[in-house]
Amino acid sequence: MTRSESGSLIKRLQTSALRGRPLDTEDLASYGVSSDLAYFYAKSGWLERLARGAYMLSGDTLSGDGCLRFLSERMPGFHVGGKTALAWQGFRHNVPAKETLTLWGQKNARLPKWFSERFTSRFTVRELFSAKLPIHFGLQPLPESPEGPPVSVPERALLEMLSEVGVQQEIEEARLIMETVRSLRTDVLGTLLKACGQQKALRLCVSWADELSLPWAAEARKATGKRIGTSRWVARVRGGRTLILKP
Repeated sequence: MTRSESGSLIKRLQTSALRGRPLDTEDLASYGVSSDLAYFYAKSGWLERLARGAYMLSGDTLSGDGCLRFLSERMPGFHVGGKTALAWQGFRHNVPAKETLTLWGQKNARLPKWFSERFTSRFTVRELFSAKLPIHFGLQPLPESPEGPPVSVPERALLEMLSEVGVQQEIEEARLIMETVRSLRTDVLGTLLKACGQQKALRLCVSWADELSLPWAAEARKATGKRIGTSRWVARVRGGRTLILKP
């Protein structure tokens, strides 16, 4: 490749590539940039190497949405979930000075180092729902960001948050947030409750919904049926506390 051709390719890349997100070898190949040429561009200062096979345009700034979308296209099941998903959709108790992103993905997945170094986040790979539930059920971009990352709808985000109570999620905060979640689609919630395999999330959802007199409480209890049993549920949680839930 001549110097002129190389220069033409980098100009095309700088002009056409989406800003705010990484470029992997597949992205670069779509612009005619081979792995060897990407290495040359990085050495010459046109690209910045993030990790093996991942780059960004020099002078660019990676955005949260851009990176989250990039990861969701390469990591099956990756999405914004739990407390973050609820907060993004208006269900929150307070606004922290620096938000920790709650992200979910499939078992054995890991966030790349270049992402963790730039964004404060917590990544969960807990298998909360049955494998029979479609992997993308209850996941969609926010209406105001149709090109953004997949985000758990409130019904799914609530169960994800409850599954972390006593582990990564404070009990009192979770209850206060849940108190704001008064409007849910009972058909979607019912499908998720039937697919949820964690007793803690099921019991917290039903018990707290009753105690808080949430409009969908009766439907939640109906959806869980006999799965939560008729006896108290007791568990030790973080900090040595005991979580006791009525049947």
